[in-house]
Amino acid sequence: MDLSLAGILLVDGLTHGAIYVQLAIACVLVFSVTRIAFIAQGEFVTFGALTLAALHAGRIPGTLWLMLALAFASVLLDVLTALRRHQPGARVAMGAVRGLALPVLIAIVVYWGRSRGWPLWANSLLALAIVTPVGPYTYRLAFEALADASVLTLMIASVGVHFAMTGLGLVFFGAEGSRNPSYWEGATTLASLRVANDALLTALVSALLVLALWLFFCYSLRGKALRATAIDRFGARLVGISPPRAGRLTFGVAALLSALAGMLAAPGTTLFYDSGLVIGLKGFVAAVAGGLLSYPIAAIAALGLGLIESFSSFFASAYKEAIVFTSILPVLLWLSLKHRRAGGEA
Repeated sequence: MDLSLAGILLVDGLTHGAIYVQLAIACVLVFSVTRIAFIAQGEFVTFGALTLAALHAGRIPGTLWLMLALAFASVLLDVLTALRRHQPGARVAMGAVRGLALPVLIAIVVYWGRSRGWPLWANSLLALAIVTPVGPYTYRLAFEALADASVLTLMIASVGVHFAMTGLGLVFFGAEGSRNPSYWEGATTLASLRVANDALLTALVSALLVLALWLFFCYSLRGKALRATAIDRFGARLVGISPPRAGRLTFGVAALLSALAGMLAAPGTTLFYDSGLVIGLKGFVAAVAGGLLSYPIAAIAALGLGLIESFSSFFASAYKEAIVFTSILPVLLWLSLKHRRAGGEA
């Protein structure tokens, strides 16, 4: 292997690693706040990419109907809960209107703009607007009632959500894959190495997202509320923070990160309705390397995972996936020994 080939593999690994960074951060965020090992994280990746492909082709994506159905079901549950608590009818009605206003507005915009040939960036924003609300609605319907259950119960529910979303993906998009147009055509020469502009865009967006999340957690009230909920759910409830609202916000942020990761990956690879499982598991592996608690370690592990995948695809392409997933074994062994030593010292 010469230096030019190594450089190409390095850039490819860092590009994939930047996508896995977003998924790893989303996994850590979801688990730390809600204790859910969200296996269905990857489905938001495929939903984002395939929804964008449908919009760019002038079609109504099936995810729009999913978002509307989940919105109506969530609002109906909220109304029934409010009525059981004997809240005033006017207040209940206003809450239902507020809950349905945004999904209905999104649907109107999609119908109005489907035949207008909007540019790729506008369709990307619209796809994010469709897929992101699916996260909070999923938490409301599938997990909120189980919030105090064991981690194993929550994982079983997560697996059920994964299978349901995979089946819906087949119904919505069919068995054929899709590859979206490039966001930024051409390439840039960096130190005698030509780097695709899409790879630069992926790295830039991932870096900006990490910075935005750091600012969100450190300086915004909602971000501090999520941090408090992650540290102590009961204590957060005592000081007036609503764990259900924190869970919905967490799933919304995770859905946004995952859908955006899918859109960034789609120009370089063909995504199918069931591609989300493998992609999501790679992000989960990076999150596990951080103990499902540390954002910086998870991000570094995600970059390392991208490099392992890139170089293993060159040296042993038939065993690429096996090598990637096997790389977590030394980390698990180290974490096990670390926790055992900590328990012995205690």
